[in-house]
Amino acid sequence: MGFLDMLTGTKRPEAGVAPRPAEELRTALLGLNGPDVPYIIGDGAAHGADLVAEWRIAEPAWQNFFVQSQLTHAIRIRMRLAEDVPEVRAVEESWEVTRVGNPPRFQTSAEYTRGGGRTVSRRYTLQRGESGRLKTTESFSFDSAQLTDPLRNTTLKSGWTWRGVIFGKL
Repeated sequence: MGFLDMLTGTKRPEAGVAPRPAEELRTALLGLNGPDVPYIIGDGAAHGADLVAEWRIAEPAWQNFFVQSQLTHAIRIRMRLAEDVPEVRAVEESWEVTRVGNPPRFQTSAEYTRGGGRTVSRRYTLQRGESGRLKTTESFSFDSAQLTDPLRNTTLKSGWTWRGVIFGKL
């Protein structure tokens, strides 16, 4: 792995893993959707891509989760399936978000970034244990890797390269 691969987050499948057809990979990536995951993966034609994955921050059922997470950035990953290589070219885009109103909702700012990044938020509770000593317990956890890891891992298991794109076209 070269320096540029480290910078972009590019990962290659294990040696000997035969690449599956693009339609099988597309089906596998769309299969990551579910009611219990905080993201949605869908058609990316409106965004100039084959597939798009993004947080469900606009969905009422998930708003409380994202408010609790103290999320500061909304993330979208646009993916292009390049069959000839075979690789998934992925552009990670993020916008700064703030909570406004009561009940709180998200509002995006003008700040936009492109390229890999990671947002981690944890909340701890301080309480007394059985021995009477103070201890901390993690009461909430959120990590943007919950979006990128399943996409990348599914791509690699399908024998395709996951190529992060920072500059240039998708």
